[in-house]
Amino acid sequence: MADRTSNSKEVARDKRKPERKVPRRITKDRLRNIALHHLERFATSAENLGRVLYRRALKAARHHDTDMEQAETWIDEVVDGLVRSTAIDDTRYADGKTLSMLRRGQSPRKIRAYLISKGIATGTINAALEHATTEFGDPDLEAARAYAMRRRIGPYRTKEITSELKQKELAALGRAGFKFEIARKVVDAETEDDVV
Repeated sequence: MADRTSNSKEVARDKRKPERKVPRRITKDRLRNIALHHLERFATSAENLGRVLYRRALKAARHHDTDMEQAETWIDEVVDGLVRSTAIDDTRYADGKTLSMLRRGQSPRKIRAYLISKGIATGTINAALEHATTEFGDPDLEAARAYAMRRRIGPYRTKEITSELKQKELAALGRAGFKFEIARKVVDAETEDDVV
């Protein structure tokens, strides 16, 4: 009886731990397929796609005899080919991501930091933020308005206003990357129209 119990526990443990699959050997064609599959699912920059492919090559290298220098050459060739074919366009990516993040209430400072982390050039980031200015007027203020609406602060608050609550709202806007003047304008606004 004790043996059956211990065997059933071992079987239960085996079910919880699925066997890890060994990644396939990396070739240039395999890297191109991985890149295309990634692009079907996500918008990305050239630099970020190179990082994704490098991680996949490194993972495969742990199980196979892989020349990482050759893999890096293939990665560069695959990414360059996708850039030439315009499947990857850092300018288009930066513009789209900037507008999307502004609409969600992300500050231009956070957007800049995010795009830098994805390997976008400073000039491209500046152009994307400038393009957002033509669409929104003041992107900082528009993003702060969206952030306030989402977090229910400023003119969107549902609680009774106190000086302590105002300080908390100012701090939240500051942590989100908004300038003090913008944060003060949002927190002091009584109606949505006051945030101008």
